[in-house]
Amino acid sequence: MTMLQIERLTHRFGGLCAVQDFNLNLAAGELVGIIGPNGAGKTTVFNLITGIYRPASGSIRFKGKELAGKTSNAIASKGIARTFQNIRLFKDLSVLDNVRIAHYAQTRYSALEALLHAGRYRAEERRVRESAMLLLKTFRLEKHTHEYARNLPYGLQRRLEMARALAIRPALMLLDEPAAGMNPREIKELMDYIMWIRGQFELTILLIEHRMRLVMGICERIKVLDFGATIAEGRPDEVRNNPLVLEAYLGNEAER
Repeated sequence: MTMLQIERLTHRFGGLCAVQDFNLNLAAGELVGIIGPNGAGKTTVFNLITGIYRPASGSIRFKGKELAGKTSNAIASKGIARTFQNIRLFKDLSVLDNVRIAHYAQTRYSALEALLHAGRYRAEERRVRESAMLLLKTFRLEKHTHEYARNLPYGLQRRLEMARALAIRPALMLLDEPAAGMNPREIKELMDYIMWIRGQFELTILLIEHRMRLVMGICERIKVLDFGATIAEGRPDEVRNNPLVLEAYLGNEAER
């Protein structure tokens, strides 16, 4: 089954074409990576999928339904979750509250019931807390439940961001440079987590990443962008040895 189908997606910033004729078919359960130099258009693709930008042209269909032109909230409610290159936690709230907040789009009590703490309110609040605690245990964050998010080490903040994204029970997870700022040990642990949550939560995953160890280690297919255009795609071994990719990206990565 095709989970996400993108056809001829194009977006411009003024006279600059940030994404040009981008195409992608993502099957349910796949783990696919998008790579390319800085400014290649990778994050713009994510912003188009999640409704932050509206495409100049092209189609984005999720489970057969068109997403282009819909709001970010409407898109998230359909089952698409996202993490960001720069971590976006509520840093002055507790670890538990960061995950609880993500559940509230799915709560089933009225504003009056919330004000009076009556009706469905108590049962729903209990359900939200139990679900949030289960996610914290899943990501081994339960001992940090009442800590402020800002006090967590960087790697645990990344883990918390993924736990919060999973609170909306997505079918598709978009990971924007999940290994940014991580050391080699944390990257290896992250790779294991990504593979584990894909199976545990029956996720389809599309990720952007600069760390070739992660991309080549877990992605089944890779698309390579340069100046907004797709210059290569295929299995990791095919992409690794593509001359255009070596020139545009992997060669520079190897030099660094």
